Amino acid sequence: MTGSHGGAMTATPPHILVIDDEPDSLGAAFAAMRASGWRVSLATDGAQGCRRAELLGPDLILLDVRMPSMDGYVVCRRLRESSRTCAIPVLFLTAAGAPEERLQGLTHGAVDYIVKSCTPAEVLARIQIHLELARRNAAPVRQAMAPMPDAEVTLRAAIRLIGEELAALPPLADIAARVGVSAHQLSNIFRSQLGTTVFAWIREERLRQARRLLADTALDVQQIASAVGFHGAGNFSTAFRERHGLTPTRYREELRAGQLAGDTGP
Repeated sequence: MTGSHGGAMTATPPHILVIDDEPDSLGAAFAAMRASGWRVSLATDGAQGCRRAELLGPDLILLDVRMPSMDGYVVCRRLRESSRTCAIPVLFLTAAGAPEERLQGLTHGAVDYIVKSCTPAEVLARIQIHLELARRNAAPVRQAMAPMPDAEVTLRAAIRLIGEELAALPPLADIAARVGVSAHQLSNIFRSQLGTTVFAWIREERLRQARRLLADTALDVQQIASAVGFHGAGNFSTAFRERHGLTPTRYREELRAGQLAGDTGP
């Protein structure tokens, strides 16, 4: 088996990072992986797992869901945002086997979801499949790439989450928890990285998405207001007019008449 992220064929055995706060439950799987000649590293909490993924650049990550402080979903979201870890396949290996938990894991970017009741042979077979897929799809990787600053990973994860749930955003504390920080920390990151507050950025993102929908769709003003998270067409129209000096309807009319350039950027 070759490594998945080097780009060239080598004899280097694959490196598997396991992130699980109860590694004793994986004794048989550990033994099977090591018997296959694979290198196995361990992290026993989510934050440690993110750091080790950045530093070690493993070929594949096995990730538990139910862990204290930072659960597996948060870890997966953060791994997806870092330039050093976004291409590493993540497989959930967990006792959390409810259908909604499986779906949540896959929608957070994992390539597979394995329940711990399966046999070590099945774990190895699934790992082999995803290592081979990753090897085939691998783009050249700069081996000397520095780990991405934690604040930048958090910011990117928060921005993606906000974009995905703009129509019905959870409270700030929930957004922060889902990217692995406190509300205070997330506020400080937005101020230091973007020079604005979380709420000001959300408001501007809602208006940016509204401009795009006004330009590219036939949705009416009420539908657009709902799609970007405003409470009613009136609130949306007021905010839009304050920001752009004209109502959403007038903006669309002038855009279609060629009197405005399309503005879907930030």
